[in-house]
Amino acid sequence: MGASSAEVRVLSNRPVGPGCFVLTFERAGISFRTGQYLSLGIPGQREQREYSIYSGEGDPQLSVLVREVPEGLVSRRLAKLVPGDGLHVDGPFGYFTPDTALKSGGPLLFLATGTGISPFHSMVQTHPHLNYTLLHGVRTCAELALEEDFLGENLVACVSREDGAAYRGRITDRLKDLTVPPESHAFLCGNCDMIYEAFDVLRGFGIPSDRISTEVYF
Repeated sequence: MGASSAEVRVLSNRPVGPGCFVLTFERAGISFRTGQYLSLGIPGQREQREYSIYSGEGDPQLSVLVREVPEGLVSRRLAKLVPGDGLHVDGPFGYFTPDTALKSGGPLLFLATGTGISPFHSMVQTHPHLNYTLLHGVRTCAELALEEDFLGENLVACVSREDGAAYRGRITDRLKDLTVPPESHAFLCGNCDMIYEAFDVLRGFGIPSDRISTEVYF
């Protein structure tokens, strides 16, 4: 399942959460494994940016979850796209996939900050019967809109700057209070500070490093 390059058309651009949107576009025959990412840009322009695939493997179209960054050249351009506009796509790339975990069994633990929830959305859409727990860390309750399509009993929302969620505080503080079986497979996607701290906590729970997968998400 190698990488390819394609010019596709945008199908929709849907806001979800403050400053975030789901960009959906033609699939153009691109095959991927859930957890991989694409490199996107505007046709004829050199700058591209990597985004985890948000859609499931069987979906007829491809989607990515994007946060518009004020100083981000590509994200600002993507935010302005409307149905029918062109988009350049390279990929898929990456190895942040649950293949090994699904074969060996054991519960799955997903940890995400912000839009780092995107690859887990793809995993759950592709494998709707997964035995997983998702800890999602955001700053404000408005950002909880990013959690659409996740089952409530599988989700622990962690809001660091205000009340109104299941847990007020940092995702790594909530993690320390969990009982995590050592046979779990953990997937960490988000900022590097969270990943470093969560990795140490999980190792302290007895989870081997080869059962911990990480993806830094800016």
